[in-house]
Amino acid sequence: MKKIISTLIIAATFYSGLNAQSGSKTSEEQLYRPNYHFTPQKGWMNDPNGLFYLNGTYHLFFQYTPFQSVPDFGKMHWGHAVSKDLIKWEELAPAIAYDEKGAIFSGSAVVDKDNTSGFGDGKNVPLVAIFTYHDMKKEKAGEIDAQSQAIAYSLDNGKTWTKYSNNPVLKNPGIKDFRDPKVFWDAKRKQWVMGLAVQDRQHFYASKNLKDWTFLSEFGKDFGGHGGVWECPDLFPIKVEGTSEEKWVLIVNINPGGPNGGSAAQYFVGDFDGKTFKMDDVFTKQLEKEKVVWLDWGRDNYASVSFDNVPDNKRVIIGWMSNWDYSPNVPTEKWRGSSTIPREVILKRSKEGYTLKNIPVSQLKNYEGKAVKKEINLVSDKKLISKGEIDLSKAVIDVDLKKMTKGVYTFALKNSLGEQVIFGIDNNKQELFIDRTKSGKTDFKNNFADRISKAPLSKSYQNAMLKIVLDKTSIEIFFNNGEKVMTEIFFPNESFSELSLSTDTKGSTLNINAHHINIK
Repeated sequence: MKKIISTLIIAATFYSGLNAQSGSKTSEEQLYRPNYHFTPQKGWMNDPNGLFYLNGTYHLFFQYTPFQSVPDFGKMHWGHAVSKDLIKWEELAPAIAYDEKGAIFSGSAVVDKDNTSGFGDGKNVPLVAIFTYHDMKKEKAGEIDAQSQAIAYSLDNGKTWTKYSNNPVLKNPGIKDFRDPKVFWDAKRKQWVMGLAVQDRQHFYASKNLKDWTFLSEFGKDFGGHGGVWECPDLFPIKVEGTSEEKWVLIVNINPGGPNGGSAAQYFVGDFDGKTFKMDDVFTKQLEKEKVVWLDWGRDNYASVSFDNVPDNKRVIIGWMSNWDYSPNVPTEKWRGSSTIPREVILKRSKEGYTLKNIPVSQLKNYEGKAVKKEINLVSDKKLISKGEIDLSKAVIDVDLKKMTKGVYTFALKNSLGEQVIFGIDNNKQELFIDRTKSGKTDFKNNFADRISKAPLSKSYQNAMLKIVLDKTSIEIFFNNGEKVMTEIFFPNESFSELSLSTDTKGSTLNINAHHINIK
């Protein structure tokens, strides 16, 4: 959860944002409302919270201010949306509202199958939400213990929630940033484990009943990025791809300190013995070299955490598709904030170390419609998709490059106004890049388009694959099956309708397979 911004700054941001914007709400909806990435109908949204699957339905809760499109941290709710397949979402009424004990900050939810909490009624599986209470009165009084951990339960599949009468269940020990509980069932030790963001490190707690918590250990003092506060942690076991070996991955979101400015997510690979998370020796060496291992190198994937109880033991994450550098200022009035495409994560080990690959969930394929397929011998400038061939405001494009040489492969999404989002592979500098400096509306905040985002590659590539997920206001690039990922948002004054490629190389070939996404 973002550090509290004063009410005066929020108000100034809100009204200056309104004054800077033009056009009717109809045009705002047509231009900027995502086609298939979740966004609330109105109000402000940030971190995903309380993610779980139960009885055929995925539940997405989220930080939510329903009555205005900038955050009011003193009146934060948990919003709520549901989906049968992680792609098509239905927004429900806000689930958990602020009260006299504080605002409802980020956290998680679990399916308490064995009724360890005692909240069950013998008929329904209890769901337990674990969240941070933030006491604005304490904060305004200058007291540092404004944040504590609390729980609520549901016996009707998440429709309604009852706050526990003895909240908080974890009081503040005298630490300013003490929040974002992510809880999971540790089956081997038969205990619940809570990961908690505490200033710029991670604390772990254990419980048998979700009500009484004992401190276990701390991690992170000398490891990874410390450019800002650690937030929204997530610890989970995962098999190494192609093996039966199990490792533990700890995702930690950080704000600021991201690789291209502002907020971002880093991760660590290691082992967890029920008390302590210890980094793997291979990953330790990898971290010494890389300093920080990033989940996503773009500027707009924050607070990524995973769903509880997903079928087939898959690990699925979703993030908030924005950045605290500019999120309250983006040029929409009715709502602000959207989610990334949900992603399955897969842990790969190679000679370079570990990579937590992210790929769009397989359910996205069920919405693929009209296709455009081409095989192209590359010349200096080539139009790949012309206007009218496919709707690039809701599309998935698979690109397979062969016989690549040293040089730059530059893709451009364009519209008739001359606006463009430029991205690609620089095989000289060995990096991916996204350039949104000419993408449309960029002047709502001076740091929105103040740089070209870059992601380093380990080598120059002869063959490379890109999966490009496009919505009205976003691009998500998955390089080589998600080994490197970049997510960024943009606000064109007209939808992008063409895709081209220019290069200073010779002899390469390209296969493109583009699909329209059919969703209403």
